[in-house]
Amino acid sequence: MQALSQARPGETYTIKWMFGVPEVVEFLHSQHVEEGGTIRLIGRCRDSVIIGIRDKRFVLGDEIAERIKV
Repeated sequence: MQALSQARPGETYTIKWMFGVPEVVEFLHSQHVEEGGTIRLIGRCRDSVIIGIRDKRFVLGDEIAERIKV
C-alpha cells in the first residue's frame, strides 16, 4: 500500500483507504472517489496529481493525495 502521491502515472489503482478533513472527504465521495473504488493516475504536475474516475478528471494537491492510500 502506498500514498497516491507516490504512485506511478498511467496506472489504475484501487483505493484502500482515505482520510482527511470531513468536507474534503465528503466532496470526494460525492464524486465517486471512495474506498474500494478504482481510479487512474493520469499524471503529475509539480505538487499535485491528475486522476481520472469514470468520465471526470481532477487535480488533487499532494497534501490530499498523501491521505489516499492505494
